[in-house]
Order: sequence, then C-alpha cells, then structure tokens
Amino acid sequence: MGGQAKDDGNAAPWAVPWSTRWGGCVVKIAIVGGGIGGMTLALALADAGLRDVDVYESASVIRELGVGINVPPHGVRELAELGLLDALLAEGIPTADETYYSKHGQRIWHEPLGLAAGYRWPQISIHRGRLLGILHRAVIDALSPDRVQTSHHVAGVGQDGRGPWCELVDRTSGAPLGRVGADLVVGVRRAFYPDEGPPLWNGRTLFRGVTVGAPFLGGRSFANIGHSSLRLVVYPISRSHEDRGDALIYWVGHVATDDGRPMPPQEWTYAARLEDVLGPFASFRFDFLDVPALIKGAEVVYQYPMVDRDPLPTWDFGRITLLGDAAHPMYPMGANGASQAILDARVLARELALQPSIEAAVTAYDGQRRPATSTVGGSDGLPESRRGARTGRVHQSRERGEPTGVRGDRDRL
Repeated sequence: MGGQAKDDGNAAPWAVPWSTRWGGCVVKIAIVGGGIGGMTLALALADAGLRDVDVYESASVIRELGVGINVPPHGVRELAELGLLDALLAEGIPTADETYYSKHGQRIWHEPLGLAAGYRWPQISIHRGRLLGILHRAVIDALSPDRVQTSHHVAGVGQDGRGPWCELVDRTSGAPLGRVGADLVVGVRRAFYPDEGPPLWNGRTLFRGVTVGAPFLGGRSFANIGHSSLRLVVYPISRSHEDRGDALIYWVGHVATDDGRPMPPQEWTYAARLEDVLGPFASFRFDFLDVPALIKGAEVVYQYPMVDRDPLPTWDFGRITLLGDAAHPMYPMGANGASQAILDARVLARELALQPSIEAAVTAYDGQRRPATSTVGGSDGLPESRRGARTGRVHQSRERGEPTGVRGDRDRL
C-alpha cells in the first residue's frame, strides 16, 4: 500500500532476524536528524528487520516545509522498494521531459525523462514537505511514533569502550536530556571535522518559491532557462493541483552575485526582497511562461547562497558514520542532494544486513558511497582551483550493471 512500509513477509531478501546477528545482540541505532536522509534510513532499517532505531530531530515538530524537489529514477527506485511509490505518485508529478531554453526563450535542447525515457521508474517532482511527510508517516507505521523524538538536539557524539553515544539537549528549553548509548550513531559531521571552516560559496545566490498558476509546456515538463550566471529552473510539483486543472509550480533562480557583495545568510527560510529577484528576470517573458508574473505570485521568496564543501577523506569512524548533507553537502543541481541521501540510506542498511560486524558495514558503506558522491555535482561556476573536486553531472543515472541500492537482483536503471 502506498505510504506504508512493507511488512516482514515482504522485507528485503537479505533481511535476517536481527536478534540472531553478531552473537545474539540486538543492534540499537541512533540517527541524528529527521530529514529526508534520516527518515529514509530509519525506514530502510525497519525494512531490513531492525526496529531498535531512534531518530533525534532538533525541531519541535516534523513540519512539511520547503519548496520543490526532483527525485530521479534512481532515487524513486529505492523509495519504491520501501513501498512508497503509490504515495509519491498521489502527491507528486511524474515528470515527462526537460527542455533547455536561452535567456530569450529559444529552445536549445529537449529530452524525455523517467518512464518516457525508458526507465523502469518515473522521475517525480514533489513538494519537499510532502515527501518528508510520506517518509515520516511510513517510519511511524514501521516503528512507532515515539521512535521519532523531536526537540532532541544532539549537542555532541563520541565513543568509548562501551560504544558510541549521543549527548542530547532539549532544543526548546535548553535543558540537558542526558547521554544515550547506541551500537551505531549516524550523523554529526562537526564532531570529526571541527576545524573545517565555512562552506564554499561559488558566488551565486538561489531564489526559490512556489506559485499557483496555469500549466505550462504540457503540464509535466521541467524547464531550464538562461545560462550559468542567470538561470531559472521551473517545474510543477503537485498532483492535486493538476487534478483540478491548475499547477503548483516550483521555481528556482540562480543569480551570479556582484563582486564584493557578501554571501547571503545560510538559512533555508531566509526571505528575500522581491525586487532582488524580479530585477534579474524582468526580461524573462515568453509565450510559454511569464517568469516575472510567476515570481510575483509566490507567497514568499526564499534566498540561499549556492554553497557546498569539498569531499571528506573518510566517513568511517568505527561505529559512527555520516549520511546525506552531513557527509556530502552539495549544490542543489541535477536533483542530487536528496537522491544521494536516499542512496546513502539504502546502501548503509544493506551493508548492516550483509556484513559480519557494524564496523565492517560502516567500512563497506564508506567504500561505496563516499567515492560515488565525491564525483557528483558538476563544476559549473567553480573557480579553477576547485574544479575536479566534484566532476560530472548525475541527473538521471544511465549506468548498467550492479545497482548501487540494495536490491542486487534488480535491473539497473
């Protein structure tokens, strides 16, 4: 059933009774952060038969916030294996194609996406909050509501002779909640890289919003308009809006910042001034889309610097590891961030099921996912000194052979 995690009878083919693993020990896992990666990991572990899992989230409640997100077939495949395809299709749009346009609206390139391109799974464009809500509900169904602990901020992690631990603080009151032990802790980059410094900014600023409007280009299209210094990406994200004849349109503008201007605040909910985004896109009026009208129609416009970090030398810290943004923060390009976190979660769950120890599972996970994510993201806009840190563009993986996810008996995309 869509939105439901699979029951034990439909669990992953490599799933085993966890109480019989590693000398009869029951494995306890602490996940730091209840975002898309953390929730996917909790659900993937439950799918593998492990249910002693706690998700610690700093926010006081899991809110379905954010704007749009695009999940390519390799990400949808992993979520479909967790029983979520029906729920995703009920909320999002199966994107049919992508078209590139010049800043004058001239068509440059067109290609099919997802099922239309011959993949076995669709590419789904969806509101980020709706995707998180689907995952959250599935985790609650698979585990229990008290396994997602809100207002639990992880102030620090470490490990001693008894294993890893998390130091918890009530995010609302600031009161200490004590130290919680586990067999594996997933999260908290700063504990191992405290002197890493600020993220690296490429001089571009993202302006993002959602607007209710008329369907464009057939109603299921992904449009990429402009050039590297001034670009707009736009696509519909809501099935319910489509069903009633309009569209909930997600748009994100990439604007090169003038030399000498400071980096904007790194806050996902930082509201921009309307004139800051309208000015650069004032001439983007086309027969298929009126971009200034689209921008004016948004209830709020969010602003965020386009930042990432260089790849880390290791995610392997014995019984502590990293996942998602904690492991590989990257530019929000090519549908990379969330999809790579989903793949992280599925691979880690698989290795925990297959390897003879937690340490071996973490090493195997690090050996697969760290090199893969280090080459994702693209070098567009990077200074020459940083090009090559992440090269290539993974928008839709067309590799053949062994899947990077957890179903080794399934065809590659």
